[in-house]
Amino acid sequence: MAAQRTMTFGVVVGNRGFFPDHLAKTGRDEIIAVLEAAGARAIVLSPEESKYGAVETYDESKRCAELFKKHADEIDGIIITLPNFGEERGIVDAIRLSGLKVPVLVQATPDRSDAMTIATRRDSFCGKMSACNNLMQYGIPYSLTTLHTESLSSAEFTADLEWFSQVCRIVKGLKNLRIGAIGARPTAFNTVRYSERLFETSGITIETIDLSEIFGRINKMPDSDAGAQGKLAAIKSYVSTSGIPDAALLKMSKLGAVIDGWMKQANVTISAVQCWTSMEEFFGVVPCTIMSMMSNDLIPSACEVDVPGTLSMYMMALASGTPSALLDWNNNYGSHPDKCVCFHCSNLPKHFFNEVRMDYQEIIAGTVGKENTFGTCVGRVKAGAMSYARYSTDDRRGVIRGYTGPGKFTDDPLVTFGGAGVAEIPKLQKLLKYICREGFEHHVAANFSDVSKAVHEAARYMGWESYYHPELED
Repeated sequence: MAAQRTMTFGVVVGNRGFFPDHLAKTGRDEIIAVLEAAGARAIVLSPEESKYGAVETYDESKRCAELFKKHADEIDGIIITLPNFGEERGIVDAIRLSGLKVPVLVQATPDRSDAMTIATRRDSFCGKMSACNNLMQYGIPYSLTTLHTESLSSAEFTADLEWFSQVCRIVKGLKNLRIGAIGARPTAFNTVRYSERLFETSGITIETIDLSEIFGRINKMPDSDAGAQGKLAAIKSYVSTSGIPDAALLKMSKLGAVIDGWMKQANVTISAVQCWTSMEEFFGVVPCTIMSMMSNDLIPSACEVDVPGTLSMYMMALASGTPSALLDWNNNYGSHPDKCVCFHCSNLPKHFFNEVRMDYQEIIAGTVGKENTFGTCVGRVKAGAMSYARYSTDDRRGVIRGYTGPGKFTDDPLVTFGGAGVAEIPKLQKLLKYICREGFEHHVAANFSDVSKAVHEAARYMGWESYYHPELED
C-alpha cells in the first residue's frame, strides 16, 4: 500500500484593520506551524507581500490569488483562518481571482473570556458568519469545522484537518479520472447499468475494451513473456495457491499482464471487469485474484463491470490510503436487525482477510465446471471499524447520487464460502429501506477506516446528492 503523499494547502489569513491586527501576525505563524507539524505544506503570503502576510485589501487579494495560481497544480485545498474578524471581501476575492476549484475550510480562532479588551478581542465568532455569507454569494463551496470556533492547537482542529485532508484527496483524485470498463455488462445484471454521460459532466471518463480484445492479446502472448512470468511470481507471493493447476495460474498471469498493459496504454486509473460467465466459459479462470491484487494496491477493480462500484471504492481508498472492496448486501444475520452478511465470491483485497487462500468459484462451477473457475480469494473478513459507500447515476433525474456511513465488521460466527463477513450498521433497517425505496444497487463499497464523513463532504463538492446514514448533526 502506498504512503499518503504530502498535502499542500493554500492559506488565506483574514484581517480587518480596526480589530487587533497583531492577531493576524500570530495567527499566520500558528497556522503554518500547525500544518508543518501535521506534515503538510502551506502556500501563504509572506509579511513582505502583505501586512503580516494576511489578506485585507483588494491588492492583497490579487497578490494572494497570483501566489495560488503559481502553485495551482500543488494546492489540494484552501484553508481560511480568522485570527480576528477578517475582511470578508478580501478573503473571497482572493479565492475567486485564483480560479482554484478546490475544497475550502473556514476556521475561526476563539476569544478568551478573560481577554475581551479592545486590544485583544478577536470577534472571529462573528467574522466567520460574514466570510461564509460572502462565500455563498460568490458561489464558492466551503466546509466548516466541527465547532464554530476552534483553536488551531486544539484536538478538534487536528481531527478536522485530517478530515479535510481526506476530502481534498477525494476531490483531487476524481478530477479528470479515467475508469477502464473491461468487457460488457453481464446480461443478467441490469443493476449495474449507469450513464457515461452523467459521469462525464463531473469530469469522469469511461474507457472501454471488449473481452475479445483482452483474450486476443492473451492468445498472442507466449508463456515465457516477461510480464506474464512476473505476474505469476507476484500471484504466488500474494496468496496461497496450493492445489491450483499450473495451467490456471498461467492464464491468470497472462490476464493480469494484459490488463496492466492496457490500463497503462489507455491511461486509466481504476477498472471494472466482466466476469459472469464469459470469462469462465471462454477463457477458463475467474479474474478474482488479479482484481484482488489491484485493489490491494489501491487500484480498485470491481466485478460485473460495476463502474459506479469501483468509483465508490476509489473514493474511500483516496481518503484512507487503504484498500477498498466491493461487496453484496447479501444476507440477514439471524434475527439481529442491525447485522447482515456482506459477501462476494470473491475478489476482495488481501487487506480484508484474517487469512486467505486461492480456490475455485463454487457458484459458477455448477454451470461451467470446477476446472474453469479457479482464482477466487476465499476467507473470512476480519473484524474492525469500516465505512461503506455507494454512488451511482440516476439517469431519469439526470443526477449522480449515493449514500455513505460508518459501521463495523464483527467476529460473529459464520460458516460459508467465498469472501464473507458479518457487518453491524447502526439503524440498518432504516438504511435498507432507503436503499430499496431509492432503487440503489445491491453492491456496496467498504473500507477499513472511518472516512464516511469525508466521502459525504467530497460528494457535495462534486455536486452530487449524498445521504449520510444514520444522520449528521449539520
